[in-house]
Amino acid sequence: MEQYFSATQKMEREVMFPSLLRGVFPQQEGAAPATGGRADLYERYQLLKAIKPVVEKGLASVTDQSPTGADADADASSDAADAVDAQLEERLSHHLAGLQQVLTHLTRDTNALTRRYSQILEQISPSEGQPSW
Repeated sequence: MEQYFSATQKMEREVMFPSLLRGVFPQQEGAAPATGGRADLYERYQLLKAIKPVVEKGLASVTDQSPTGADADADASSDAADAVDAQLEERLSHHLAGLQQVLTHLTRDTNALTRRYSQILEQISPSEGQPSW
């Protein structure tokens, strides 16, 4: 999760003019750019910016809600409680693995967007070694 937050902070620091990303499509390694039905980098930038507060907020709103049916579970036998615990552990493990995959994907997209933005800036700005006059 730290890698995701680091990548989004870097993107926010470096992408000063998001409009430069309009009409620029992500390129995959060794592949020609494809524009059919895919979002441009500006749309991805907006999406990544919108997702960040949701990830930061986390499950705070979910954990604020009290679970229903807790009293019924208290009356269950220990065997049933053990089965429920095992099922909960399995579900939690599944969801954490999914969350890790999503965060890895978002981090990769964020880093790629930031790299591409830097490339665009290099193309439009004059070389540092040459005077601009």
